[in-house]
Amino acid sequence: MPLALLALAVGAFGIGTTEFVIMGLLPEVADDLHVSIPTAGHLVSAYALGVVIGAPLLAAVTARLSRRTVLIGLMVLFVAGNVLSAFAANYDYLLAARFLSGLPHGAFFGVGAVVATTMVAPERKARSVSLMFLGLTVANVVGVPAATLMGQHLGWRATFLGVSAIGLVAIASLAFLIPHDHAHAPAVGLRRELAALKSLPVWLALGTTVAGFGALFSAYSYITPMLTDAAGFADGSVTLLLALFGVGATAGNLMGGRLADHSLRGTLFGGLLSLAGVLALFPLLMTTEWTAALAVILLGVAAFVTGSPLQLMVMEKASAGPSLASSANQAAFNLANAGGAWIGGLALAAGFGATSPALAGAVLAVLGLGVAATAATVDRRRAVPGRERVVAAHVPEQATALRS
Repeated sequence: MPLALLALAVGAFGIGTTEFVIMGLLPEVADDLHVSIPTAGHLVSAYALGVVIGAPLLAAVTARLSRRTVLIGLMVLFVAGNVLSAFAANYDYLLAARFLSGLPHGAFFGVGAVVATTMVAPERKARSVSLMFLGLTVANVVGVPAATLMGQHLGWRATFLGVSAIGLVAIASLAFLIPHDHAHAPAVGLRRELAALKSLPVWLALGTTVAGFGALFSAYSYITPMLTDAAGFADGSVTLLLALFGVGATAGNLMGGRLADHSLRGTLFGGLLSLAGVLALFPLLMTTEWTAALAVILLGVAAFVTGSPLQLMVMEKASAGPSLASSANQAAFNLANAGGAWIGGLALAAGFGATSPALAGAVLAVLGLGVAATAATVDRRRAVPGRERVVAAHVPEQATALRS
């Protein structure tokens, strides 16, 4: 694997840290800016809104630029948003800065995934995407706890300055490690990127992302009350258990990348089926502390096994103009975050018990399997007779576009 993938992983590490660290610093931010914790919680929503809007928008307006230039520019915007967050004079300024910080998130992962696959052999595409995503999963194990600790001891503003420093390292890494020849071509233009989004298989792939990761966030959004109310853990143990989720997510991400290079659709089906099974077993696993800890790890593994396959599936279905569709998939991840949390909350509010969000997630995972099965059926019907498509095989861009 080329060293240039490290530059993408560093950027992903910074983005993952700034996305999730705010959740652990809400009390400090609320106290310093004289707002309630629920009001401070809108900072999480502002970032997510920035991701959903920025992912397709920035990918579209930069469609004719060098992908290397786009990645560096996105990290510059990321640094600017975090510096402005560190020096925000009041809550409203911080809200706007968090929105700005979220704008480059989806486009960076979307364009970065496209660049990653151009730097490796065709049979290693999924692994290259998983190595970029490795920065995001490691951020949950190392970056977020360290940044939270920094914020609690040095103030929340110091955390955003620290994340800005990570962004500067990422900019330098991108500038020195991303090769010009791979990143410059092909710049396909906005019209071609938009045309790729008209494909039914692209939308089915995006729908699988929304349902599959909605299953994860239906449960993960309420993992703390599950661990404390159902499994009996003390509040102080939750941070360590969430780090275990990050370990599981990291293992699942690497496993998914390797498996998907052998069978993209098989890995996707297996991951969604495993996710549905793990979530369905949550009421049983949350009865003792050691099985609850195991459930947290298994949830991370099962969910993130599907991360790289889903990203690569969207890119392949939109191969004539992959950057916009790839970025749109990141917006789909965040829609899954919001939608899954809402559905899990409905189950909890209905009085079905502390583990009911996990059961709602299992239903969403089965729905994701249904969408993925529909996509497979559409692919079979569109396949050219006598030329069955091999998932990870390299095909000319124009030919792939015709088949999609």
